[in-house]
Amino acid sequence: MIQARQHRSEHGPARSSGHRWTGPLPAARRSAIPRSSIPWATIHRATARRVTAHRRAVGQFAAGTPVLQVLPILPVLVVAVVVLVGLVGDAGVVWLPLLAAGPAFAATTNGPRGVLCVGLLAAALGAAQGLWDEVPGRELAAGLSALLAVTAASGLASALRGRRERVLAAVRSVAEAAQHALLKPVPETVGPFQVAVRYSAAAAEARIGGDLYALVSTPYGVRLIVGDVRGKGLPAVGTAALVLGVFREAAYDEPDLLAVVGRIERSLSRNLGPDDFVTAVVAGYPRPDRLEVVNCGHAPPLLISASREVGAVEPTHPAPPLGLRALSGESPRLQCLPFADGDQLLLYTDGVTEARDHSRAFYPLAEGVARHVCEEPARTLTALHDELLTHVGGHLHDDAALLLLRRATPPTDPPPTTTTPEPVADAA
Repeated sequence: MIQARQHRSEHGPARSSGHRWTGPLPAARRSAIPRSSIPWATIHRATARRVTAHRRAVGQFAAGTPVLQVLPILPVLVVAVVVLVGLVGDAGVVWLPLLAAGPAFAATTNGPRGVLCVGLLAAALGAAQGLWDEVPGRELAAGLSALLAVTAASGLASALRGRRERVLAAVRSVAEAAQHALLKPVPETVGPFQVAVRYSAAAAEARIGGDLYALVSTPYGVRLIVGDVRGKGLPAVGTAALVLGVFREAAYDEPDLLAVVGRIERSLSRNLGPDDFVTAVVAGYPRPDRLEVVNCGHAPPLLISASREVGAVEPTHPAPPLGLRALSGESPRLQCLPFADGDQLLLYTDGVTEARDHSRAFYPLAEGVARHVCEEPARTLTALHDELLTHVGGHLHDDAALLLLRRATPPTDPPPTTTTPEPVADAA
């Protein structure tokens, strides 16, 4: 019991640390300080750092960080409660077997050393309690032996859990490296465009899925692709890598956007199975005010005008997904759209539009875009992504990708100021 109280006292100050006052000074103290001697820039920076730290602490509290800090000492609290109940309870009832709950619970939160410490603590307190209650020696030895056996098994389970966690961390780091190699970060500004991307994999542990996107600046203008591979898992990731590799190579070589799509189709026809395909939208900006779009069985992009009117770009000649042209015999068509300053184009995958809430209602993407669109694509997609997660309850059941392209408005030079010379009075 004394060791348990010491353990709680050692961890208490870390959880009960006070907050320092970050608000304004009282009026009497402000009036006593010369305004010219106050380093306002330093104060603003320090205040901003304190506000950021406070917000980070609030976010960690909302995410359950205090609970995670309490978990390592819960096994000690369990042992203390069992001993306390044994002391105040009926002397004829032996509470010794319940002490095994301490090391068993420690195996889920602590390492092997922590499990051993909790087990030895429970054994020592159990022996003291057994002697106090005058438990027969054979019964006390059997209970302590069972407790030590549970402690050894829990320590082994804790060691195996730690090993699995290290392996999982290594796998996740490899997955992150694969994602960065496959889905390369898109710069915020490419040519005359502002760009923003949001990607969420359905398997959060894998960090990568079957949705794909890419944007490259080529001698023939800015070109981009957003697509969705049929299926999930490693086969879908391999197909996405194939499509992106061919697209990045063909986008630099082919002057015609349809030729880029043709090279992707030929590559997929050689490497995909008979039931596999990829839906995609390939777009290009060959010259000012002209946007070329090729839709291969994908969800229609959303065109947002400078006046913030949202409309779907439905294909004039629907084409089959990539990899299925040989079965249908139809070829994709090039669709040209006007794209002036301030216009935006949103490309997405079906993981966005097919996201359902608890009542099985789909997420209304066009309405969400109309609510959150602004002149900063990153802010628009952040608001859309947060609203999407709220709609589904916090976890997507399919991969989702959003890519927003905005034609930046060139800055207007202020008109030259002309000064009228004042009339000079004649000398008398």
